[in-house]
Amino acid sequence: MNDAKPPKGDGAGKSRRRMQMADLAKLAGVAPSTVSRALADSELVSLETRERIQTLARQFNYTINRAATRLRSGINRTIGVVVPYEQASRQSFADPFLHGMIGSLADALTQRDYEMLLVRIDAEKLDAASALIDAGRAAGVILIGQWRHHDQLNAMAERGLPLVVWGAQLPGQRYCTVGSDNRRGGQLAAQHLLAEGRRRIGFLGDVGLPEVAERYRGFAEVLKAHQVALPDRRHASAPFLAGAGRMAMQALLEVEPELDAVFASGDLLAMAAIGALRESGRRVPEDVAVVGYDDVELAAHFSPHLTTVRQPIHEGGTTLVEALLQMIEHGEVMPSIQLETQLIVRQSSHRGEIA
Repeated sequence: MNDAKPPKGDGAGKSRRRMQMADLAKLAGVAPSTVSRALADSELVSLETRERIQTLARQFNYTINRAATRLRSGINRTIGVVVPYEQASRQSFADPFLHGMIGSLADALTQRDYEMLLVRIDAEKLDAASALIDAGRAAGVILIGQWRHHDQLNAMAERGLPLVVWGAQLPGQRYCTVGSDNRRGGQLAAQHLLAEGRRRIGFLGDVGLPEVAERYRGFAEVLKAHQVALPDRRHASAPFLAGAGRMAMQALLEVEPELDAVFASGDLLAMAAIGALRESGRRVPEDVAVVGYDDVELAAHFSPHLTTVRQPIHEGGTTLVEALLQMIEHGEVMPSIQLETQLIVRQSSHRGEIA
């Protein structure tokens, strides 16, 4: 039985004060520095001592004030994760890709004992993200997407700000990006649809965004090499919103009623397109095959199960964090990293049995 007693109050009727590290050290018969190491599970303290101190801490509901500890150390362990907000499209956090990426970043930062500060900024003013660093609110910034302002990101990089961007590799780029091989992903989608015998193929997506532009580029290259036309009327621009995807699919069907396949630049758009196709009386995949991009968690459970180009969202979050922390530690821009993509064939594009 542990007979340790908590610190007493200053007098009768007064509230018991919060236990301090020195109190816990006195109870355990060790130095405060040993308590700090034991609660951090440091192997510099023996396992027996760690377990004894951790048991006492639980007994008296003692927790380390990590924010105060970091202030005393002078080390900023907060990373800003910026999700741009485009006024025209009003893309929301409901996008399953954003959910997956933010979750993977949160996991990677937590594993490295960093906190995440989630921020939205105007997509027209990406350089506003620099204020997080300038004001000392964050040690560095991870930006999800380049949007349309590659020049602003270059200017931030020239200032030497710790910045890593999820996006495509672009000409003249002076900042670090981590992203999937978007061009290859588009090629994989086109090759699959051609192998399925599809020839009247459409595309959904906003090619004004660098990543989408690369997906479209790879897609169009393969179709051209196989002498399959991709006229402008089969390209419907749409932001990453379900409602926009539905309307874009309806517009495609109006100008191309014989459409037999569509490649959507995101899974959310692909799911919305399937809904619009059903409303028009088309069967998926019998009449129209649909391929998405991302492989969000819902894709495997959607009906029909969604064929998609998988970009490694979990690996992407981990790689973004590692690249940024290396930059913070060494003060140098890290080389950009391109992750592999993979075609995941499911029911929405394949009429036979799935192997």
